[in-house]
Amino acid sequence: MKDEHRPHQPSATSSFCANKSSSESRKLFILLITSVYTNRNFLIMGNFVANEGLSIFVILVWLGINAFLFVHFYMAFLVDRWFYTRVLLGQALSWARAPAACLNFNCMLILLPVCRNLLSFLRGSIQFCSRTAARQLDRNLTFHKLVAYMIAFHTAVHIIAHLFNFEFFMDAQLNRNSSFLPFVLSEIGTDDNASFLNPIRSNETNPTIVMFTTIAGVTGVVITLALILIITSSMEVIRRSYFEVFWYTHHLFIIFFIGLVFHGYGRIVRGQTAGSQQTNKPHLCADRFEDWGKNESDCAVPEFAGNPPGTWKWVLGPMILYVCERLVRIYRSHQKVVITKVVMHPSKTLELQMRKKGFHMEVGQYVFIQCPSVSRHEWHPFTLTSAPEEDYFSAHIRIVGDWTQALYEACGGDKTETQEAWKLPKVAIDGPFGTASEDVFRYEVVMLVGAGIGVTPFASILKSVWYKRIQNNQEVFTKKIYFYWLCPETEAFEWFADLLQSLERQMAEKDVANFLSYNIYLTRWKETEAAHFRVHHEAENDPITGLKQKTLYGKPNWDNEFTNIASKHPGTKVGVFLCGPPQLGKSLEKQCLSHTEGDVKFIFNKENF
Repeated sequence: MKDEHRPHQPSATSSFCANKSSSESRKLFILLITSVYTNRNFLIMGNFVANEGLSIFVILVWLGINAFLFVHFYMAFLVDRWFYTRVLLGQALSWARAPAACLNFNCMLILLPVCRNLLSFLRGSIQFCSRTAARQLDRNLTFHKLVAYMIAFHTAVHIIAHLFNFEFFMDAQLNRNSSFLPFVLSEIGTDDNASFLNPIRSNETNPTIVMFTTIAGVTGVVITLALILIITSSMEVIRRSYFEVFWYTHHLFIIFFIGLVFHGYGRIVRGQTAGSQQTNKPHLCADRFEDWGKNESDCAVPEFAGNPPGTWKWVLGPMILYVCERLVRIYRSHQKVVITKVVMHPSKTLELQMRKKGFHMEVGQYVFIQCPSVSRHEWHPFTLTSAPEEDYFSAHIRIVGDWTQALYEACGGDKTETQEAWKLPKVAIDGPFGTASEDVFRYEVVMLVGAGIGVTPFASILKSVWYKRIQNNQEVFTKKIYFYWLCPETEAFEWFADLLQSLERQMAEKDVANFLSYNIYLTRWKETEAAHFRVHHEAENDPITGLKQKTLYGKPNWDNEFTNIASKHPGTKVGVFLCGPPQLGKSLEKQCLSHTEGDVKFIFNKENF
């Protein structure tokens, strides 16, 4: 009877089955997690390839060509022709010539990314074939900077190697010992014979004097100084605060290229001639140098010659292209531009509405503006804020520096009375030029992110949307636009609010309010403003912008925003367009790579001019 009340004990078989089932469940769970993780990694990799694949490929090809040229020319100076030169200089010869070849290659490239008209032509030609390839042209200034850094690096290596070379040349002259091969080689050509090897012809001089009395030395010093000034004045802090310094020193590139072309005409680095190698075989005759030129000797005195200058072959084509580019700019600058309207916005933003015969633009493009009464040589880039459908083109110019302040005053911004039309300054326009924003209507879903005055390219886009979708009832490929505007001060909203209010009202009337979602963020505010916001928060319209959509305070949670958009548009490519600071660009680019929900691909595009 006692056994009937005993608790049930699981058998060994049932315990084994339970453990087995639990083990299989764990394996299935681990397999599921691994599968999800692997799939996510593939999607992240897919996003990375879509955004950065071609850029990385281009950079790797460029680095590969640099590496190939360096190794190839390093080895090219280890052959017999340069045997006696290496007796004087050792490995420093190859270390000087290899970076020189890389300098030629990179100096060939440095001008191409700043040929704006050429890039606009290429962009328009290839974007129909490959949108990814066209996007690479928007990174022209990034590539321009990379090439400049490579030029600086190879210049440093080239200079250091030649400093050693000149010391070796001098040492060969100072050690005046006829049983010393370097001295014997240095004495060749003393009898007015052009076939010398050592460019330092006397032991009574020094390398510094030689440096400033030879073509190679003088041009080398000039182009090095020009390069130092160009690179240092291109630093962000100088370019932002002292644009004129950056602008003028950058034009030292003319001196740089002239010096570069003539740098090799002195033919200081010399090797044994082909004919001399037949009468003086270095590996056989080097140890018998005391018998050179004697009747019973089969080793003649070696003859030397430098390579003909070849830099011009590398840079001539790009220089011609750039000259044509400047001629086009000069032609454009002489075409008449009429300022039809000047608007002074309270946020110290100047709006110029202009007309020019034959001017055609696309959304998001930019122009360079020159005002001769302010400066005859300075051209500054500004995004066009008008739409292609309008009969004028406009630019909004924030007053932040000497040039913009002078233009503001020339247009009567510091005066209370209205400026007469005939008193308005003359301006010249170069452009328009393409940017990443041109591709905005090629995506079904679009994110537009502007920071401060960086909203200007999106003004053109939103105006064009208004004309296409609302006024003309024209179908566009883009089905949804998410617009984000981050601003540090309330005054900056004023000039753009009218456009948004018009869009909001018209979209509600046409029942297409869902086409555009916009979020406006105020990133900084004063205590007095905060009190005003609290009082009017319950009002129907926003107290800052006058829009029904209320202004948000602080910064967006980009992770949430991207997740939300990905969940709403599975299986689509979302174009992310930014005009703002680099820090924000890095944050958005990171989000584009990491968000893969619903097989969405976020394609990052950044304004770059």
